[in-house]
Amino acid sequence: MSATDFVISLALISVVAGLLGSLVGLGGGIIIVPVLTLLYHVDIRLAIGASILSVIATSSGAAVTYVRERLTNLRAGMFLEIATTLGAVTGAYITTLFSSNDLYILFALVLAYSAITMFRKRHQDRPLTSSNDNLANYFQLHGSYYDQREHHEISYKVIRTKVGLGLMYIAGLISALLGVGSGALKVPAMDVAMHMPIKASAATSDFMIGVTAAASAGAYFSRGQINPIIAAPIAIGILAGAIIGSRMLNKFASRYVQALFILVLIVVAVEMLQRGLS
Repeated sequence: MSATDFVISLALISVVAGLLGSLVGLGGGIIIVPVLTLLYHVDIRLAIGASILSVIATSSGAAVTYVRERLTNLRAGMFLEIATTLGAVTGAYITTLFSSNDLYILFALVLAYSAITMFRKRHQDRPLTSSNDNLANYFQLHGSYYDQREHHEISYKVIRTKVGLGLMYIAGLISALLGVGSGALKVPAMDVAMHMPIKASAATSDFMIGVTAAASAGAYFSRGQINPIIAAPIAIGILAGAIIGSRMLNKFASRYVQALFILVLIVVAVEMLQRGLS
């Protein structure tokens, strides 16, 4: 494959990755890392470096629309980002301690855990109307948004904030190690642990992942693990896809968003586990 064909094909795949990533709040990295390593045989560390930038692009492309439509819970996102950023900084400096196979297997286990968690919770979509969580009440982390699919305002209360903070630290750690934006843990943390609706969880995750990725991007730059020839077409394609996807989320039924989330996680988890064990 020529360099031109490589760049064009990678950009086109990145559009799809950005679209899916923005819809389910995972960031394009969850698709880009497997594509680069399994299809183009790029070293996983260079793939992670490029994916870090793709995550920032996904967040930039989707966040504006989600904030405008009030899908994003800004208060909860900024509060939880404290823990996620600390985890990302930690992960960026310990990534060299793991072998490539270790990272593949870790990636697969994280995705499988997220898929199982979301599947078990798939029939529990009713938002809470009250909360005894002191942190959530003090910082007013509760929210609401207008669901274009259901044609009514949805208000919800947040619970188990401390559990959410712990999971967000782990999510930041995973983000830096794998370059996937950590949405695979952030969405379940908000949706399952904190009981935020799936659309609000996905939109808030898209808002947060860019900050998380930026916190660890400097370390990848300093180690020379970001190749411009790989990263540039990915960032452009991801940004275009994220803009398209962000305009679609609020028009889908919540159960379809959940189903898409679970499907993407399962497919990628199986592929990465096979690679890690080979």
